[in-house]
Amino acid sequence: MGNSALKAHLETAQKTGVFQLTGKALTEFPEDLQKLTSNLRTIDLSNNKIELLPPLIGKFSFLKSLVLNNNKLTALPEELCKLKKLETLHLNGNHLRQLPAAFGQLSALKTLSLSGNQLRTVPTQLCGLRHLDVVDLSKNQIQNVPDTVGELQAIELNLNQNQISQISVQISHCPRLKVLRLEENCLELSMLPQSILSDSQISLLAVEGNLFEIKKLRELEGYDKYMERFTATKKKFA
Repeated sequence: MGNSALKAHLETAQKTGVFQLTGKALTEFPEDLQKLTSNLRTIDLSNNKIELLPPLIGKFSFLKSLVLNNNKLTALPEELCKLKKLETLHLNGNHLRQLPAAFGQLSALKTLSLSGNQLRTVPTQLCGLRHLDVVDLSKNQIQNVPDTVGELQAIELNLNQNQISQISVQISHCPRLKVLRLEENCLELSMLPQSILSDSQISLLAVEGNLFEIKKLRELEGYDKYMERFTATKKKFA
């Protein structure tokens, strides 16, 4: 892409606060963006070939939305965690194996999408995020859901299409969790904590495509309590 085209994009971004440059085969984060650290609210660099997010990302202190779907990122810099106003982070379709240690400092984060990466566990850093509403960890390589999940504040957790065979009973203690998606995993019915049904806030549990028949789920103790929550929620949105 020529310099003049990039310049035009930068000029528009200066006025609108939005920098969007998708599907241009970019191999690196445009350095020129640092001229706009105080202007930008949204950066979308999806469908490129970016391998590295530079430390200067930490300077975009007013950034609310960062979208880097379908790139080649293998890691994220610690500086990303300085973005105190960041509410939306979409990193689907990259090669991420873990999150930075200080990820829990992204205190404004509401929506996090990490579908189609190489995560092997539910990152413990997510438990420190008090405003998190939606977490998408589908299509990773997660095998179990650890005890720390009980502190997760999210309303919706998507774990579809992983390799999960074990779930901590602590998931029932998530204070705001209403939607739990576990479709197409490796769960035996005996490994699904019954307290999800009998003693949690969860009103939508999606478990199709595991190692048991759905009708067996309906025979479990606590299923009637789950159905009460499910029906009540349905009525509210009808």
